[in-house]
Amino acid sequence: MIASKKQLAVRLSRLQSFETPSLRLEQYPTDSEIAAEIIWFASQIGDIEGKVVADLGCGTGILGIAAMFFKPKKIYFVDIDRFALKKLQSNLELFELGVPYEIINSDIASFNTEVDLVLQNPPFGTKTEHADKQFLEKAFSISSNIYSFHKTTSDTFIKKISEDFGFSVNHFFRFDFPIKQTQSFHKRKIHRIDVGCWHLEKDF
Repeated sequence: MIASKKQLAVRLSRLQSFETPSLRLEQYPTDSEIAAEIIWFASQIGDIEGKVVADLGCGTGILGIAAMFFKPKKIYFVDIDRFALKKLQSNLELFELGVPYEIINSDIASFNTEVDLVLQNPPFGTKTEHADKQFLEKAFSISSNIYSFHKTTSDTFIKKISEDFGFSVNHFFRFDFPIKQTQSFHKRKIHRIDVGCWHLEKDF
């Protein structure tokens, strides 16, 4: 049982990250404290317990695994990178959480299961144009409740596309997001970028 956001962050800090992150897929791991902040909030407002959850572009699984501490009905982990999913499997074995889950090695375009909640930290679209748009459109099509990470410079775009699909921004979280030195062109051990997490819900 997780008693605090800090305790959740400590548990998540034990998870393995990408061994050789793909630049093309923009594989930048979500910081454990940032993941804990979002998942703790979602759990406290009733968005996780008893819900079917999809972690789209899950990578090594930090968001979905964090959600597993709060008794969801089921978790879908979806990612195109089979090497990341091997790390995910190892991470799942760290904790005995008793939550049913399914690991799906495919592009998110092929995932069409309706879920109660989508969690995602998609590519920001700096290497593959509109990659973030594809994730949002998929999330809008399968769920009415979404937590999605993007650069804060995408704010106008996210509000507009959300409105187009009949969604509203319910909450917004801003982070000084740490990017570790994983690529040859990275000059600093940790580079920080301005990233937000948008909580989007369907207008009924």
